[in-house]
This record gives sequence, C-alpha cells and structure tokens, in this order.
Amino acid sequence: MSELAGNSSRRRVVAAGIAGNVMEWYDFSIYGFFARTIGNLYFPTEDPRTSLLAAYAVFAIGFLMRPLGAVLFGHIGDRVGRGPALLWSVVVMAVPTLVMGLLPTYGQIGIAASLLMVLCRVLQGLAVGGEYTGSAVFLAETAHPQKRGAASAWAPFGAVAGILLGSAVGAAIMNSMPLEQVVAWGWRIPFLLGVLVGGVGFLLRRRMPFDKPAATAGFPLLRALREHPLEMLQVVSISLVNAVGFYLIFVYIVTWLKLVADVGASTALLINSANMAILLAVILVVSRLSDRIGRKPVLAGAAIGLLLFSWPLMALMETGDVFSVFLGQLGFALLIGSYGAVNPIAICEIFPRHVRCSAVSTAYNIALGLAGGTAPAVATWLIELTGRPSVPAVYIMACAAISAAAVLSVRAGSRQSLADSVIAA
Repeated sequence: MSELAGNSSRRRVVAAGIAGNVMEWYDFSIYGFFARTIGNLYFPTEDPRTSLLAAYAVFAIGFLMRPLGAVLFGHIGDRVGRGPALLWSVVVMAVPTLVMGLLPTYGQIGIAASLLMVLCRVLQGLAVGGEYTGSAVFLAETAHPQKRGAASAWAPFGAVAGILLGSAVGAAIMNSMPLEQVVAWGWRIPFLLGVLVGGVGFLLRRRMPFDKPAATAGFPLLRALREHPLEMLQVVSISLVNAVGFYLIFVYIVTWLKLVADVGASTALLINSANMAILLAVILVVSRLSDRIGRKPVLAGAAIGLLLFSWPLMALMETGDVFSVFLGQLGFALLIGSYGAVNPIAICEIFPRHVRCSAVSTAYNIALGLAGGTAPAVATWLIELTGRPSVPAVYIMACAAISAAAVLSVRAGSRQSLADSVIAA
C-alpha cells in the first residue's frame, strides 16, 4: 500500500483507522464494567462471588474467540484488503451489542438468557480479534516511514478512548441513578449507546480507501507459521504483559477495588476514567519517542518497570484511600501506557507485508485471548486461593519477565521498509 499524501487524506485515514477501535472497545469493555450486575442477572447463584466468577468466565469466552476472529479477519485483510476487513469487523460487533442491550434476563426466560449472552460475547470476540491489529497494520502501512510509531499508536489510542468512553458512561450511569434502577434497567443504556457509536464507525470506514490485497493466493497464516515460527512466538510473548496488565488494571480493577478495598463503584469508575485520560496522553507521547530512539528501549524499560513496581503499586491501591488508589493506578498508567503505545508498531515491523495482517493478528490475539481474557477470572481465583488481595500483581510480574525477555530477543526494525521488512531473532 503506497503512502497517502496530504494532511486531509491522512486525517481521513486516521479517523477511519481509530473509529472502529473506539466503538468496539467501548462495547467490549462495558461488559467488564457491569460484570457484577450481569453476573447476578444472567448467571444467578446463591453465592455472589460465584456469579461474578461465571460472568468473568463469559468475559473470557469472548477473549478466547479473539484468535479465531484474528484468523478470519487477518485472512480477509491479506487476501481481500485491509479496508474490507476493518469495515466488516464493525458490523460484526454492532449487532450483538444491540442484542445484549435488549436481552431478557435469566429470571424472564431462564437458561436461554445465559446462552444468548454467551453467544453475543462469542461474536464480539470474533470482531475484536480482527479489529485492533487490523487497524494497527493499516495505519502503519499508510504512514510516513519515520512516523510509523506515532501513526500506529492511534490504534491503542482508539481502543483506550473507547474503554474510557465506556468508563465515563458507566460512571455517569452509576452517579445519576439509584442503584436499584441501575440493576433493573440502567445497565442496558451503555450497550444501546454503543450501537450509535458503531454506526459512526461504519460510515467512516465506508469512505476509507480500499487497498489491493497483499497476498494473491494461498493461506498467508500457514505461510507465516511455516516461514516465521520464531517470530510468531516472539509476538505472543511480547504482547503478554500488555494483555494481562491492561485488563487487570483498567477493566477488572473496578470490581477488585470494591471487593478488597471497599471502594464504591462510582468512585472507582471516576478514578479509572481519570487515569485512562492520562493513559491517552502517554500513548501519544511515548509512540513519538519510539520513532526517535527505537521500539526496544521503550518496551524493555516499561516491562522491567512492571516487573519491579507492580506489587508496591497494587499494595498502594489496596489501602482504599482515594488518593492512594489514584497514585497506584497512575503508576500503572505510565508503565502500561508506554508499553501499549509501542507494542502494535513493534510487532507490525516483524513480518513482511504478504503475511503481516494474518501473522500479527493471530499471534497478538493468542496472547490477548488466552492471557488477557482470562486475567480477571485468574485474578479472582488467585485471591480466593491465597487470601492475598495483591496477589494479581505477581501475575503481572511474571508476564512482564516473559515479555521483557522476548523484546530483548528481537532485532530492532524501526528503520526498515514495511513493504518487505522481516526481523530475524
């Protein structure tokens, strides 16, 4: 794909690239923010913690579908074009979001409600599996070679903006309505609003430039597995700490603060929203820094920082003091934001163009699906097993060690052309 000229053309490309991310991550994260309510309404048991665990298990199912979505939309991206893959991923996300907003509860239609909720999460997982990495590839390939880091960072910027929007809407609902009304029907409002966001994303992407296919025959994923198996493993490992760290600290954290620190949901959502706004600034600044100094120093430094500071930061949040909670999450925002800003472009630069969409999407979403999606359930289980509220920090630290080692094993490629670049370990 040739570089697109002109500021107006570039703005249209960026808008199209991030529009779906905002919508899809808004929709996907809303489930996490209202997990307690959804667990009680669709997976009721006598033990509230068991209902919560069931709700997070369904949250994980959506993530477990991400690798399949990555295979499907990655293949479309390589064989049909990046544009069509991004357009249809928005559609696949919007429909189940609407259904979730209107779905009757377990008390109204029984087990059918639980099964339909699972099906909606499956479809959402398929869509997200093709969205994030597809947009990162699209943005990177259409950028000036010396500004690829800044360009591809609009993908995580859009994703965080979508989650921030979900957090802000959740906070508004929690602060403007009595809890009884939130549980009865208020939780549905964010899902229904998500359909409007999806409509905007669809209209923007219909007008985006559709590129020529990068591969004209065969199965790009199979070729990537055959020719670049080590690189595939590196991408899975590099993406591990981003997956676990982000979903524990910016999605699961609202529930964690209520369970272990007695911080109300409305307060937790407000703190979360404030730190995610800071996270957006970190992404934009650090991505530009990576264009100057390279990807490896940023990724390695952030991963080592998470290895060293995850436990004290989470212990600070465990105190329940509002200012301490804010400072603890702020520390995570700086580290996870720095890592997440550079993660997309670093993995895009590892593969040649004819397999890039399939390889990047599949490897990244294996990490996100198996580790990120299960992170809340694993954290809940670890706390139950050990009785230590801060034990999820150990999980983040272990992932940080693996990711740091993987980053250091990859040769820098930020100065290579994305037309034919391959990074060897």
